[in-house]
Amino acid sequence: MIQQTPESDRFKEQLRESLLNETRNSSAVKVGRHNHVYTIGEERETVYFIESGQIKLVFLSSEGKECMLAIHGSGDVFGELCLSGLGGRLETATAMKDSLLKEIPCSKFLGRLAKDSLLEGFVKYLTVRVADQQQVIANLVTVDSEQRLGKTLLQLARKLGKKDPRSIRIELRISHEELATMIGTTRPRISVFMQRFRNLGLIESSEEHHLIIKEGKLTAYLASIV
Repeated sequence: MIQQTPESDRFKEQLRESLLNETRNSSAVKVGRHNHVYTIGEERETVYFIESGQIKLVFLSSEGKECMLAIHGSGDVFGELCLSGLGGRLETATAMKDSLLKEIPCSKFLGRLAKDSLLEGFVKYLTVRVADQQQVIANLVTVDSEQRLGKTLLQLARKLGKKDPRSIRIELRISHEELATMIGTTRPRISVFMQRFRNLGLIESSEEHHLIIKEGKLTAYLASIV
């Protein structure tokens, strides 16, 4: 994963404030857990801003195989591929927990960015996303399944987790099946790798069944098995 910089963090906060201002007088869309925001092929030209909750983006092949592309949380934007003019949605967006979203037509979204002088920052923001996706593709080809899982857990922890001095806690429930679709392997192999990580003290579970990632230990372990 491309590391976030203070500049990118500042832009995300500016984008959040800008979109909150744009949607202040509009009602939030409530999406229940496991319900779709949109599905592949839909042609609604709108961008979504997450007020609360988590949304996963999934690609479904013609053979019925799923590939999870990303997980987005509070303050994130998704659905921006509609800005490309390519037509229907290229992925399905599904709520992983009850979520509140603001739906913004593309024209208003771009207009707001221009008004708040955020267009240049948004291009950089999208470029980082493209770089992240390229890294995921490269890992699928060049890195084994165990390493991909470890890197994915670190990515999820840094993006969605709550940090303390020695670890990061992921409160979102992510199933072994969902992890398998993210790294391109089977659920049984994910279970084997997760048990190995637990035995090595790289991850653990809290009393609330939250996943605890020992960031330093897991990073060092992945470096040792290259």
